[in-house]
Amino acid sequence: MTLINVALVEGRPDDLYSLLDWLQRTDELRGHVKAQSRRPESHEMGGAMEVLSVALGSGGAGAALISVLTTWLQARRARISVEFVLAESGEIIRKVEVDANSAAAVKDLYDSLTSDQTPQ
Repeated sequence: MTLINVALVEGRPDDLYSLLDWLQRTDELRGHVKAQSRRPESHEMGGAMEVLSVALGSGGAGAALISVLTTWLQARRARISVEFVLAESGEIIRKVEVDANSAAAVKDLYDSLTSDQTPQ
């Protein structure tokens, strides 16, 4: 299983909540998306959502995630960080930062990772 972590690099604080909503409304991703908070600093009120984690197994969840990220980015002025993580070890396989102009980079990266895992 692969874990995809998505974090906001640039944008409005509510952009990550918007993306969470988009992901949770996608049938293939329902139940696979988890919002993670960070511990608040002493001068902050409560924890802010910092990362969205999406667990991908077999099936169409990967393609659905890429489609949602691409469409969502094209409707926003946000910049996000996308990490591909091995769920078992927590090791980051690859990481890319994307915005509306470079959203295709997420699909290219996902395609290269899935082709690396395909038996030859």
